[in-house]
Amino acid sequence: MRPTAPLILLAVAVVAAGTLTACGSGSGDDRNTVKVAFIKDTNAKVTVRDDYIRLVAREFEKDNPGKKVRLIPIQASENDYYTKIQQMMRSPRTAPDLVYEDTFLVNSDIKAGLLRPLDAHVNAWDDWRQFEPAAKAAARGQDGKTYGVPDGTDTRGLWFNKKIFRKAGLPATWRPKTWDEVLDAARTVKRRVPGVIPLNVFTGKGAGEAAVMQGFEMLLYGTGENQLYDPASRKWVTGTKGFKDSLGFLDTVYKEKLGPDVSDALSPNIQTNVAAELLPEEKLAIDLDGSWLGQQWQKTGGGNPWPAWSTTLGQTPFPTQHGRPPGRVSLAGGWTWSVPQESQQPDLAWKLIQTFQSRKNALEWCVRGAQIAVRKDVAADPRYLRSVPGIGFFTSLVKISQYRPALPEYPKVAAAIGEAMEAVTAGDASPEKAAKDYDAALATAVDGRTVAKP
Repeated sequence: MRPTAPLILLAVAVVAAGTLTACGSGSGDDRNTVKVAFIKDTNAKVTVRDDYIRLVAREFEKDNPGKKVRLIPIQASENDYYTKIQQMMRSPRTAPDLVYEDTFLVNSDIKAGLLRPLDAHVNAWDDWRQFEPAAKAAARGQDGKTYGVPDGTDTRGLWFNKKIFRKAGLPATWRPKTWDEVLDAARTVKRRVPGVIPLNVFTGKGAGEAAVMQGFEMLLYGTGENQLYDPASRKWVTGTKGFKDSLGFLDTVYKEKLGPDVSDALSPNIQTNVAAELLPEEKLAIDLDGSWLGQQWQKTGGGNPWPAWSTTLGQTPFPTQHGRPPGRVSLAGGWTWSVPQESQQPDLAWKLIQTFQSRKNALEWCVRGAQIAVRKDVAADPRYLRSVPGIGFFTSLVKISQYRPALPEYPKVAAAIGEAMEAVTAGDASPEKAAKDYDAALATAVDGRTVAKP
C-alpha cells in the first residue's frame, strides 16, 4: 500500500492542518500533550465523531490538569486515511500518540512494526471484562497480544425505501430469501418507478473496504463457499465457484442498469453520496449497507438531518444465495483505539483510551454514532436499546455475523478483490476472467501461498 508522492504530501498537509484545530490549542509542552489521529467524514457537515472526540478530550483535560489533547482529524476516503496514518506512524516526528484503526488493518500494521501491544494495560483494567470476546479478538495479533481497544462493532443488511416500494407494489415487510428475490425487487422498481436507482451494492477500488466487505464478502459468504482463507492449510483460496457467482451478481446489477451509473458507483465519494443524497432524497430504493447509517441523519451532529428516515426506511437481512441456512448473511467489523510504536506519550495515550471507553463514554458513542455495542453493560443499557431505530435489528445480526481474515496479507487481498469488482462493474472483464485475474494477483500478493478449491 505504498502511496504516491502526492498522497504523502497531502498526508503531511492534513497533519499540519489538523494540529491547528485541537482541544488545548497551541503546541504547549509535548510531554504533557497527547496527539490523536482519527478519520473525519468526507461529508464536511457530518460531525458525529468529531463532536464526540472533542467531548472526551475536554473531559480528559478536566480530569488531568496540565495535560492537553491535540486532535488530528484527517478528512479523507477510508483508503486514503489508511495510507496517511501508516505514513504518519513510521516516524517519531509525525506519529500520533493515539490512532483510530480499522480492525482489518491491525495485523498488517503489527507486521510493519507500527503498533504497541497493550496487554500490560488491559490485563490490569477491570473494564476489560465487559468487552465481548469477539470484539477483543478483532484487536488481537497473530502473536496473541492485544493491540487496541474496540469502540464498537457493526453489522450489515439491506436498507429499503418503503415509500418507493409502495409505488412499485412491493411489501413494506419485504424479506427476500435469495439473491434472485433481491434482483427481482430491483427490476420491479426499475420498471414501475422510473428515475429511481433500484439497488446499490458498493463496488470497485474507489469505495475501498466498503466495496470489498459490504459488497463482495456479503455475497461470497452467502454462497456456501465463504472462505477467502483456508485455516487448515494456512493458504488463501482460489478458483471457487462462489467467487465467480459473487462477481456474477455484480455483473447483473450493472449490466441491467439496476445500480448507480458506473462512473458514480466507482467514485471514491459513493458512500457519502448514498448517505447524504441518494437515500434522503429518495432516489435509491435498496442499499446494501451498514448498521451505522442512521448517524448521518440525526438532528445533532449528523450533518444531514432527516427526521423521516426512521419511518421511510426499512431494514431486512441480506439473504444467502439460494436460501440455505441460516438464510441470512452479515459481516462484522469495527475500529479500535491503538497506540503507535513511535508514540512519544504512550502512557498518556492509554489513559485517554480508558476515558474513551469508560462505560459512560462508550454508551455516549454508541448512541451518537449508531454503533453496535461491544461492552456488555452498554448493550444492556435502556438508553442504548432505544437509541436509534433499527438498533435491535442490527444487533440481532451479531450472532450470525462473520469476520474478514485478520491476517497481515488481507489488505493486499482486499485490493485484488476491488480490482476484480471494478473490472466487472466497468464491463472490462467477465466474472470468469476477473476471477482468473484475481487468482493470479492473489498468488503474487501472498507469495504463492494459495490452494485451489473449484
